[in-house]
Formats: sequence, structure tokens, C-alpha cells
Amino acid sequence: MRFLTAAAFALAVCVYGAGSAFADDDPDLIFKKSTVWKFLTPDHKLATYAIDDPLVDGVACHFTVPEKGGVSGWLGVAEEVSDVSLACRQVGPVTIKENFEQGEEMFRQRRSFMFKKMRIVRGCDTKRNVLVYLVYSDKLIEGSPKNSTSTVPLMPWGDQTPPNCGDYLND
Repeated sequence: MRFLTAAAFALAVCVYGAGSAFADDDPDLIFKKSTVWKFLTPDHKLATYAIDDPLVDGVACHFTVPEKGGVSGWLGVAEEVSDVSLACRQVGPVTIKENFEQGEEMFRQRRSFMFKKMRIVRGCDTKRNVLVYLVYSDKLIEGSPKNSTSTVPLMPWGDQTPPNCGDYLND
């Protein structure tokens, strides 16, 4: 029985590891700040990451997530909390590479050993020509109302006229 439990755990770890290999590009770690000291195991931290919108050149998002320390965090089996903050900005001339749907997923990252994912989705406020980014976490069994929104008004950059995001929405 003990062997079956260990085998099931090993299989789950392999599946979890393989699942992250299929995720989008890893975000760039900017820095981590310890929030709670743990003896002999990793501390609880806040980690700030950056990611470029893969469909929209000239837009980058930064998000901060809590990362659990302790034994469960060290082993990679801790369920991370749903708190995430988000800020997206225009960082260069904007080029929208292809059409997209309102609420289309831009980035996804696992936040627990099983089921919970953090997602960043993109939309367009056509009236104001603003890209809207929403970050939230979900869980297969129970949803999470925690979320954060950031907007990027499409502005001229140098002599470049910004695109109209509404022209790139799928009907």
C-alpha cells in the first residue's frame, strides 16, 4: 500500500512538471521580497515578474504573486493564494500582430499542485482605444473572485500612429 501511495505521488509530480512545460514562455523574474521568515526552509515571499504580450508588440505587464515557503513550498506542493496584482503599460510602438477575441488568454501559470491557475486575459475598449488586461485565478472545483485589472491606452510613439484595437477584434 505504501508503495502505491508513493507511486501515485511520483506520478502526480511528473504530471505537474510536464504540465508546466506546455505553458507559455516563463515570465522574467524582476525580484522577490521575503515577507515571513521560515527556519531551515524557504521564506514566504512576494515575487514580481514581467511578461510581454505575445500578440501585441510594445505592451508589457508586471504582476506580483505571493509564493509560499515552508516545507510545502520547498517541495512544490503548496497551494498558492489567489492574490495577484497587475500593471500593464505601453513600452514601445504598438503593433497588434493578429485578430483576437474579447477576454482571450494572454498568459497562464500554475498556482497549485492541482487545478488552480493564474490567467491574464486581454480585451479592447473600442470606444476609448484602450487594451484592457485582467488577471484572475481559477480553481477546477471552486472559483475565485480575486482579480486585478490594468489598462493600456494606445498612444502615438514617436511618429508612429497607434493602431485601433477595435480593428483587430474577431466578431
